[in-house]
Amino acid sequence: METRGRGAAPGGVSVSAVLPAGGSGERLGGATPKQFCAVQGRPLVSYAVRAMERISWISDIVVVVSPENIETMKTIIEKYGLKRVTVVEGGITRHRSIFNGLKVFAENEFSSHLLQKPEVVIIHDAVRPFVEEDIVSKVVMAAKEHGAAGAIRPLVSTVIASAADGCLDHSLERARYRASEMPQAFLFDIIYEAYQQCTDYDLDYGTECLHLALKYCKTNAKLVEGTADLWKVTYKRDLYAAESIVKDNLSQQVCVITNVKETLAQVGFLLPESLKSQIKVEAISMSLSKNDSCLQNIISGRCYNFVCVNDKMWATQETQELVDVLEKSNIPLLYPVVLILVHLDIPENNSFSIGMEDLTTIKKFARETKKKNILVYGLLIQYKHLRKRGEKMWNQTAPSSYPRQEDLSVSHFTWMTLCCFRRQ
Repeated sequence: METRGRGAAPGGVSVSAVLPAGGSGERLGGATPKQFCAVQGRPLVSYAVRAMERISWISDIVVVVSPENIETMKTIIEKYGLKRVTVVEGGITRHRSIFNGLKVFAENEFSSHLLQKPEVVIIHDAVRPFVEEDIVSKVVMAAKEHGAAGAIRPLVSTVIASAADGCLDHSLERARYRASEMPQAFLFDIIYEAYQQCTDYDLDYGTECLHLALKYCKTNAKLVEGTADLWKVTYKRDLYAAESIVKDNLSQQVCVITNVKETLAQVGFLLPESLKSQIKVEAISMSLSKNDSCLQNIISGRCYNFVCVNDKMWATQETQELVDVLEKSNIPLLYPVVLILVHLDIPENNSFSIGMEDLTTIKKFARETKKKNILVYGLLIQYKHLRKRGEKMWNQTAPSSYPRQEDLSVSHFTWMTLCCFRRQ
C-alpha cells in the first residue's frame, strides 16, 4: 500500500478525491473529448486536477479516464508537474468509472498502486475547472457529520414533464428544487458500500452519487449552497466562457518591479497607482537581486503579470534574471506569464533612436521566452519629469513590430497593459 504525506483537513479527517474524466463529449461535438480540449493553451482536465492539488490536505487525486486516453492523461500530469495523481482506467458509464476510482483505495486487484483508504472521499467532475478550497472544505465537513454532502445551486429554468403525446404533463415548482452540482463528498465506507450494492441498471443509467448513498445506505446527504463558478463545461460555447474566466482570473494581479533611482522610483510609483483601480498591484521598489524572497512570495500568490521598469534600453542581465526566476517557479507550466519591459529614456535633448541590432535582439529574446510560455512585451518611454499633462512616450507594443511614436497618457498605458494581461 502506498502512503503519502497528508495535510490537516477540516475536522482532522483524511481526504482523497476521485475525478471521473472518461466521457466522450458527445454534446460538445468534435473528435476530442471535452476534458482534453484546450482552454488558454491547457487541457481542461488539468484545471480541475490543479484545483484539487492546490488543497494541501487532499492526500491523493485519482483521475479516471477511458483506456485509450490513459497515456494522454499521464502525459498531461508530467507536462504540468501535477503531484499526488493516480490515473485509473474507467468504465463505460460515469458510475462505473467512479466505482473503478474508489476501488483503488480498497481492492487488491489494484495492488500495483493501492492507495491508503481515506475517511472522506471527494467526487468532482474533471470538466468543472473552477472549484475553490472554501466550497470543498464545506462539503467535506458536512460529509464528516452527515455521511454524504453535495453542492447545489438554484435552478435557472423551470423543469417540466411531457406526456406521451409530446404535450405538457406538469411542471415543477422551481423554488422547491435545486440543481445538483459538484463537488460531493462522502464517508468512504458509505459510498463504497453503496456502489458495491447497486444494480447494473444503476451503474449503467444513474448519474447521481448522492442518490446511491440514500438508496443503499439510508444516508441523507447534507446540501451545501455552492458558488456560481461550479458549472460544468458541456457545450462548445462553454469552452469559450471558461477561457474568458481564466483570462479574467489571470489579470487580477500585477507585480511592478523598479530600480531605486529617483526618476525610476517616481515612475514606479505612478504605474502601480494607475493600475490600482483595475487590479491588485504589488510593487517592488528595489533591485531584483535584493528582493528575490519578496518576489517569490508574490509568485507563490499566483501572480502571472509582471512590469519591469529600467532606465537602460536593453537591460539584458536584469531581464534574464527575472525570466530565470519565473521559469524556476514553474508557474509558466500552468498559464502564460506576461512580462512587460518598460524602458525609460531620459535624454538631455529630444533625439533618440533605436538601432536595428537592439530591435533584433529584443525580438529574438521574445521568441525564446515564448517557448517557455512567457510572453514579453516592450514599452519605450521618453521621460520628461512628468511636465504639464504628462510624459511623452515612445512605445513598442510587441517585440515583433517596429516601434511607433505617439503621446500616451497614464490611462492609455493602463489600458494597453490590461490588454496584455488579458492575453489579447
